[in-house]
Amino acid sequence: MNETKPLLEARNLTRYYEVSQGIFQPPAQLKALEGVSFRVSAGKTLAVVGESGCGKSTLARQVTMIERPTSGELLFDGFDLVNLSSQQLKEARQRVQMIFQNPFGSLNPRKKVGSIIAEPLVINTQLSKPEREERVRSMMGKVGLRPEHYERYPHMFSGGQRQRIAIARALMLEPKLVVADEPVSALDVSVQAQVLNLLMDLQQDMNLAFLFISHDLSVVRHIADEVMVMYLGRVAEYGAVEQIFQNPRHPYTQALLASTPHLNAQNRQQRIVLSGELPSPLAPPSGCVFHTRCPYANPRCSAEIPALLTLADGRQTACHGVEEGRI
Repeated sequence: MNETKPLLEARNLTRYYEVSQGIFQPPAQLKALEGVSFRVSAGKTLAVVGESGCGKSTLARQVTMIERPTSGELLFDGFDLVNLSSQQLKEARQRVQMIFQNPFGSLNPRKKVGSIIAEPLVINTQLSKPEREERVRSMMGKVGLRPEHYERYPHMFSGGQRQRIAIARALMLEPKLVVADEPVSALDVSVQAQVLNLLMDLQQDMNLAFLFISHDLSVVRHIADEVMVMYLGRVAEYGAVEQIFQNPRHPYTQALLASTPHLNAQNRQQRIVLSGELPSPLAPPSGCVFHTRCPYANPRCSAEIPALLTLADGRQTACHGVEEGRI
């Protein structure tokens, strides 16, 4: 786990939503995030993984300050993001940028590439038009776009090129943290590695911290320093990337890795078949939220919520079976 002073630190981050159940029913409470804590240092990548509905995108909305958490602390570069004034929040947002999943939907089709990339400078700086153009062209070169692309429209580019445009736009304000929400899942496999390598090169050049949200564990292994596995809004396991991939301890992490294809037989995990579907976050199971699908569950698992324990190797895991030595 990170020992250096983190750029971003979340402490018991919680986000609840009120969900309407109809005219004659009281609203239900959806617990999208429940006591999530993590740290990200400059120049490092924390990957957040899990099935759809585990809370990954909700977490991204808290970190990018699109929403405020219900409770908990979110500390970024010395600021408490939860309690900032409107002006402070505007300034902090410039240091946290987001790369979206779909490069086809995140770019305005009516604007030329130069205008799209320059937009953050127009909104947040007093730079003249020639100064903005100079910065845009410099950033285009960094992300592998050619000078003639400046005057073209998004529909004239491939998916990989569009994602490069989106990356350039996200980096125009020189952020310290980039939240990448499934940034390569909409791209062809042949292009994914190019974009991932670009992100890693930019991280090294600009000392960027990445919060990398993904369901693709093969991608995560390539780019992450640390991995946080989430299930129904809670942290199941959290540790260094090699710890998680070489020796997963939580049954849910084991199941995720077992379902990932591997060409090398040595990297294949013993197959663990999860029974049933992901429970509704509106009615999560009692005790450990994973117990209804876990092959190792016992009566304690259905009655008692497991604490997130720090193991001897430094990783954290929330599992009674691991605590009792059964797993």
